[in-house]
Amino acid sequence: MDIIKTIEEQQKRPGAQGFNVGDTVKVYFKIIEGKSERIQIYEGIVICKKNSGARETFTVRKDSYGVGVERVFPMHSPRITKVEIVHAGKVRRAKLYYLRDAIGKGTKVKTRVGGTVAADIAARNARADAVAAGQEAEIKKEFNVEHAAEEAAADSKKKKK
Repeated sequence: MDIIKTIEEQQKRPGAQGFNVGDTVKVYFKIIEGKSERIQIYEGIVICKKNSGARETFTVRKDSYGVGVERVFPMHSPRITKVEIVHAGKVRRAKLYYLRDAIGKGTKVKTRVGGTVAADIAARNARADAVAAGQEAEIKKEFNVEHAAEEAAADSKKKKK
């Protein structure tokens, strides 16, 4: 069992965001279509968190053109660039499945307010930005190394001709 735990610890994403159920979040998710990549922003309310460790997931619900849409994200997925907290929610339940049946004002979640809450959210988002910038710099460095190797191979082919 220790081997499994060590492997799972290695797969965890460093700087995984500390948000709670009821928070309104923006999930920056990397979409890969063929050779191109883009980042899609998915904004909604976190209605549940499940599992633990590397298997942890969270479900985000939003209303899109009057239709409720839910999406489950793995917490430690390498495709998640960052998770930004928009509003901190004030809830008294671990799972907010009742929002699926709620209509109108019933879908609203109270927002936590106060000086420490705003400062805490700003600190969490700053940490998420720093981790995302570090990951992006690492990816660019890998890309530059691969690109330089490809150019060197192409130059050597030209010289042979």
